[in-house]
Amino acid sequence: VLQIVKESQQQHGLRHGDFQRYRGYCSRRLRRLRKTLNFKMGNRHKFTGKKVTEEILSDNRYLLLILMDAERAWSYAMQLKQEANTEPRKRFHLLSRLRKAVKHAEELERLCESNRVDAKTKLEAQAYMAYLTGMLRFEHQEWKAAMEAFNKCKTIYEKLANAFTEEQAVLYNQRVEEISPNIRYCAYNIGDQSAMNELMQMRLRSGGTEGLLAEKLEALITQTRAKQAATMSEVEWRGRTVPVKIDKVRIFLLGLADNEAAIAQAENEETKERLFESLLSECRDAIQAVREELKPDQKQREHSLENDSGKVSNIQYLHSYLTYIKLSTAIKRNESMAKSLQKALLQQQRSDEDGKRSPRPQDLIRLYDIILQNLVELTQLPGLEEDKNFQKEIGLKTLVYKAYRCFFIAQSYVLVKKWSEALVLYERVLKYAREVQSGAGAHRNSLKELPDVQDLITQVNAEKYSLQAAAILDANDPHETESPSQVKDGKPLSERFETFCLDPSLVSKQVSLVHFPPGFQPIPCKPLFFDLALNHVAFPPLEDKVEQKAKSGLTGYIKGIFGFKS
Repeated sequence: VLQIVKESQQQHGLRHGDFQRYRGYCSRRLRRLRKTLNFKMGNRHKFTGKKVTEEILSDNRYLLLILMDAERAWSYAMQLKQEANTEPRKRFHLLSRLRKAVKHAEELERLCESNRVDAKTKLEAQAYMAYLTGMLRFEHQEWKAAMEAFNKCKTIYEKLANAFTEEQAVLYNQRVEEISPNIRYCAYNIGDQSAMNELMQMRLRSGGTEGLLAEKLEALITQTRAKQAATMSEVEWRGRTVPVKIDKVRIFLLGLADNEAAIAQAENEETKERLFESLLSECRDAIQAVREELKPDQKQREHSLENDSGKVSNIQYLHSYLTYIKLSTAIKRNESMAKSLQKALLQQQRSDEDGKRSPRPQDLIRLYDIILQNLVELTQLPGLEEDKNFQKEIGLKTLVYKAYRCFFIAQSYVLVKKWSEALVLYERVLKYAREVQSGAGAHRNSLKELPDVQDLITQVNAEKYSLQAAAILDANDPHETESPSQVKDGKPLSERFETFCLDPSLVSKQVSLVHFPPGFQPIPCKPLFFDLALNHVAFPPLEDKVEQKAKSGLTGYIKGIFGFKS
């Protein structure tokens, strides 16, 4: 039973949490089975109900009919559970579908009591029935009945896992792991206070996996914290106590220590990264809830600022506290990523790997840039501008990360053989490190979580000597002369007749013989003519001709008409 169910679920949608697709598959398979077995429920005009009885159990596909009916009802219930987050009324339909699934499972268990069914199938039918019953009781919040059903299911699957080979036992053990969080949550609701810690350990053991089990663990942990958050009323930070009235913020603050402990216990980087992302997502949701409360409180907050001489309101201080948690978590996450990249850089120096994009110092520089930006935002939080200790602490952390950033910038310059720039940056690293050591004083406790600057100083001194040796060797090395076959200066053939060069482009279609079109060349311009003699020429007088014209008058005009000349 379990193998058929799991294979169908993995192949038809549940690998991605698509319950609607799986429900459609169950309906189609039911139709095919009824058609093959000639077990139709009437025709298109009239419905005639039929039931599977022990007398007709000549084929195991009759049991498959009942199983697919139960799976179809269960998948519809799970689909409605996803939709009920936004439409609460669908929860009633969800419970109805779960009851239908349990009814089909009871019928399957009854039919499996027949002598025609082997012992293994009988046990699996009982476990399947107990699992669906537990799910129904769990949704009804009948914790004791749900716990009994889940324990029965777990016991059967554990016995089946011990009775068969390791390959078959894997499937049963997976189902036991799926049931365990529900059992612990039921135990917590009954009164077992240690169940919360066990749920956190289960989430930690699940590693970087995603899917139904991870989603179920997150949902159960959130519900458990919601019950505990009812008793939380205030939080203290940097000597000031602030009341917490928002439920989402209470739940987040209550689970903060557990999340940080889980991150510290994470075995690999993937698990740690997933837990960091989960914590940051919860923190962003809590900050958004506080922002919504801040909007109607804006006028009151401004009034309190005037009366209290700059002291921010409680809700604004709570917002600063949550922002501090978000930025501090982002810094820890980036620092964790930087450490893993540094290990990868060391491994790369020892053995070069092909086919992968190898890490570079530039990747670390980017991470430290983000960390420094987060530290700048921390200094600007409302309510902490006058906190000298806080500002001093952030200043020291900034110097530490600046030193590491300069160190990796110098490393990137070493790769391109810019020795003088790298040496100057190494000196800057030593300067930052000495400032941190001289200014630590009373803030040594807050600097314990940061990378050790003494190790950095030791490493920089070693790198400086190595750099100076490499620079001397590079200066003494004769410059490599390029072979004629590697010379590519871009000149056409007409300009390098004097130099021998094996140029393969000469026998290609894009041969470069001359510059075409040719470039412009300077030529003499057309001369300009200036008539300077005109200024010195004396023209003959014309007064007599002008006067004669004036005397001619009308008579001259008439003579001119008739062709007479004077």
